[in-house]
Amino acid sequence: MHVREIHPEDRAQWELLWQGYLDFYNVPDLAPEITEKTWSRFLDPAEPVHALVAEADGVLLGLVHYIFHRNTWCLEDVCYLEDLFTAPPARGRGVGRVLIEAVYAKAQEKKVSRVYWLTHETNKTAQALYDKVAARSGFIQYRKNF
Repeated sequence: MHVREIHPEDRAQWELLWQGYLDFYNVPDLAPEITEKTWSRFLDPAEPVHALVAEADGVLLGLVHYIFHRNTWCLEDVCYLEDLFTAPPARGRGVGRVLIEAVYAKAQEKKVSRVYWLTHETNKTAQALYDKVAARSGFIQYRKNF
């Protein structure tokens, strides 16, 4: 297994992973134009949104999306790891860990001050990994959708 930047020819396999991620979080009705825009952002070098994939033998095993952005608490940018998903047949093989570590490496290259992410409080499987590779911040997220 190796981790690499996403390529245009990955679109079909990425969409399967992306849909699996959306299904996991019970998001059945994401507008197609959002998926299209998200995909185009990965391929635009001017965008701060990035995607990596874990691959073995030509098959994508997982994805991670991350964003570099400014922050009011430090001089350096920070990195938000927004989406992380491993295909069900590849779970338990370390895919999630290598994708997180790959984001860490990208963040260190960009000299950001931290990588952070959220997960749902019911996602205990993911939390078992996250507790090994990062520290819980203790923050609770609030949101208002428009």
